[in-house]
Amino acid sequence: MSKLSLPVAAAVVLSSLSLPAAAQEPEGAKAEGSVSLSPAGASAAGDAKAGKKKREKKARGGDKSGVPWIKRYRPTAMSAEFGIFAGLFFPARDHELYLPPLPGEPNNWQPYKKVAADIGLRAGFYPLSFLGVELEGAIVPTKTENDDKGAVLGGFRGYAIAQLPYRISPFVLIGPGLLGTSGLGGDVDPAIHFGGGVKFYINDYLALRLDVRDNATAQYAIDGGRTHHLEVLLGLSFVLRKKQKQKDDPDSDGDGFKDSVDKCPTVPGVAPDGCPVAVEGDADGDGFLDSVDACPQEPGIAPDGCPEKDRDGDGFVDSKDKCPDEKGIAPDGCPLPDKDKDGIPDRDDKCPAIPETRNNYQDDDGCADEVPRAVTKFTGVIKGIFFDVDKDSIKKSSKSTLDNAVKVLKDFPSVKVEISGHTDSSGDRDHNVDLSKRRADAVKKYLVDKGIDSARITTRGAGPDEPIADNNTKDGKAKNRRIEFKLQ
Repeated sequence: MSKLSLPVAAAVVLSSLSLPAAAQEPEGAKAEGSVSLSPAGASAAGDAKAGKKKREKKARGGDKSGVPWIKRYRPTAMSAEFGIFAGLFFPARDHELYLPPLPGEPNNWQPYKKVAADIGLRAGFYPLSFLGVELEGAIVPTKTENDDKGAVLGGFRGYAIAQLPYRISPFVLIGPGLLGTSGLGGDVDPAIHFGGGVKFYINDYLALRLDVRDNATAQYAIDGGRTHHLEVLLGLSFVLRKKQKQKDDPDSDGDGFKDSVDKCPTVPGVAPDGCPVAVEGDADGDGFLDSVDACPQEPGIAPDGCPEKDRDGDGFVDSKDKCPDEKGIAPDGCPLPDKDKDGIPDRDDKCPAIPETRNNYQDDDGCADEVPRAVTKFTGVIKGIFFDVDKDSIKKSSKSTLDNAVKVLKDFPSVKVEISGHTDSSGDRDHNVDLSKRRADAVKKYLVDKGIDSARITTRGAGPDEPIADNNTKDGKAKNRRIEFKLQ
């Protein structure tokens, strides 16, 4: 006996002894293939399952959707942020924010207090999750350092901002701005504004933000020199996001695993793959255990548990189809006999040994035939049908031709025709197509009024699209204005 088998055997013996006699199942009580666990075994299985769930939850950061903590609520493309901020402003000691005196007047320059409150508003638009633009306006109430007079510094700036698209989002920014004052006579200077910071997205709608900024502006008494005004800001932003389209990923079996990751999407299962526990089952109930069933989700037959095939798609499975590669009918799935191979079964074929002539004349009797001369006379271009100019009204001179057509159609009741109207190329095409269709309909109406079944006649307006002569000549245009009959 191996080192492993002894502890296992001992555990089995102890677990069996721990069951009271009353708990023992009578002989034959267990269904074939069932599995029973002792209380100790069930407890261990439960603990293992609970531990696994905890590990999975921890790996997901505790979020049911499975999104890691650092990616939750992170920035998205086509979003906007509107915020307020407050903080501290550190005016440069050698600033140029004052109005220089006129010649002969005393110099009125002096520094501002070293630290001042800083409050403002900002708005931003992010076409990409990692890149956007923002505008800010800020006011800084302060005083001059020497005479303690009140002054208000103000800033307006626009800048590009680049950030890492995560829930904790470090960023950098740079752009132009203006910095001004209401004190020391008033002044506004251009500034280069840059800095960085970090955002924390609380949820889909709110974010906290910490900024450290520098405003580089003109330096006092040094032509072309620069000085720096620092800011430290804490803000709250309100986030407007473009609604993200959710991919349709259902959970068909309701086991908590989406179909895209569930290896058994129609059978409730457990981790790691959404399939049932490793106990032999028959998911489709066809008598083939899943381990040997080539189609475990579809009831099938021997030898592989898959449904029977129907190669020719005639509704008869191959095992019962005597002609599995030819579409057929009851009772055996074979087509009806057709000795002359003309597509008309012998039972319906008046000439079973002679193929049908396909000429749109009595094509369903199975016999070779020719179109009668009387019928042929009324196929193709029908001469003698005339209309009023640019109208669909038939001239009286057409009566003889149309009455002859009525007689032929009555003498040959199996004949069906298509009447098509045609025009020359003069004028608007759409108008000509409409006119040609109305003329064809007018001819049909004449025939139907004379007793011909309307179901035997279809109409079509071809307009100028099917010329039979040159539209650049008067004679050619006359030939193109016509009515045609075609057997169907």
